[in-house]
Amino acid sequence: MDVITVILGGGRGTRLDPLTRLRSKPAVPLAGKYRLIDVPISNALHSGLDRVFVLTQFNSVSLHRHIVSTYRFDSFSRGFIDVLAAQQTPADGRWYQGTADAVRQNLGFISELRADLALILSGDHLYRCDYGAVVRDHLAHGAEVTLCVLPCTAEEIGGYGAVRVDAAGRVVEFREKPAGPAAREGMEVPRALAEECGLPADRPYLASMGIYLFDQRVLEECLRGEANDFGHEVMPQAVERCRVQAHFFSGYWRDIGTIGAFFDAHMDLVGPNPLFDFHDPDWVIYTHPRYLPGARLTGVQADRSIVSDGVKIVDSELEEAIIGIRSRIRSATIRRSLIMGLDEDYPDAPPGAPPVGIGEGAVIENAIVDKNARIGAGVRIENRAGLREAEGEGWVIRDGITVVPKNAIIPDGTVV
Repeated sequence: MDVITVILGGGRGTRLDPLTRLRSKPAVPLAGKYRLIDVPISNALHSGLDRVFVLTQFNSVSLHRHIVSTYRFDSFSRGFIDVLAAQQTPADGRWYQGTADAVRQNLGFISELRADLALILSGDHLYRCDYGAVVRDHLAHGAEVTLCVLPCTAEEIGGYGAVRVDAAGRVVEFREKPAGPAAREGMEVPRALAEECGLPADRPYLASMGIYLFDQRVLEECLRGEANDFGHEVMPQAVERCRVQAHFFSGYWRDIGTIGAFFDAHMDLVGPNPLFDFHDPDWVIYTHPRYLPGARLTGVQADRSIVSDGVKIVDSELEEAIIGIRSRIRSATIRRSLIMGLDEDYPDAPPGAPPVGIGEGAVIENAIVDKNARIGAGVRIENRAGLREAEGEGWVIRDGITVVPKNAIIPDGTVV
């Protein structure tokens, strides 16, 4: 079976603000040296799917640059990772109106490859998945659409598309984000199927993972109307018209589309036994090769931390910290924080600004410091007041996490 992969990367990413003010959501740095887009692309390549379209729209320059410089195929391969940017044409002058509309506007490019199946993926999830298993499940059940589902609790299901299946795993209902008990009533997994599939009893609901496998013909039929969104419109309609099958996923999966979820996913990485580990040699996550030297640490005490290439740290303490590429840290204390590091060509310092990186005596806790930030000497970023939402000069607080935006300057002695 020939499969075309389509990764949705055109959303504004407003829930990840301020990390998405200067870049698209799939281009947000991840785990010190990767970008979010590297996860679905790596999964596709490991699954033997090497024909991939990435649909983009907002703040897409850095994403385009990353994809072009990272993923290249030789002349004897038919593989490609192509960016399809939103564009106005004589046939359609609109920008993407939603996930389904983005695919609809690019159906011409997708259909001309004459693949049997189309795999639709999101660009803001952290997981490993063999899409080949999804394809095999799709064919074994004679499905026209297959969607990946994950067991979840009653509290969690309100944030996802809820899927109801029959005893054979066929999807019979799809409800987008059923928030309360009445909205999710009747959506539990049949007990016999839960026992057969080994689903945990304390997670009786099935959440859509945003991974959809369509017969090419069925995808074209589902997008003929005016539906703009897969979750709200296309999938509920497909369940009524088509044979839709559920593929049960049991591994680690996180939607990291909010600041809180993004931060929690990084804290998962520095736990003693992380559920997701970038060190898996059998399923590596690919990214741009930078040829940086190893990290240089002098007088550093570190515990449960990840330190990336090209870093220089002197006389500092790290605890549950992820330190991104090229970071510069001098006599600082960093706890439960993500420091994204520096670009190769970071902006010059304005007059009187502190040096790039983390300054002497700084204390940073429960925070995300985006690239090229200049944190002055004696700065304390701790959010001692426990604020959930706030904003100040050079910083914001979202979901209780302090975020220093890209290129921001925090003067000496500032307390956040």
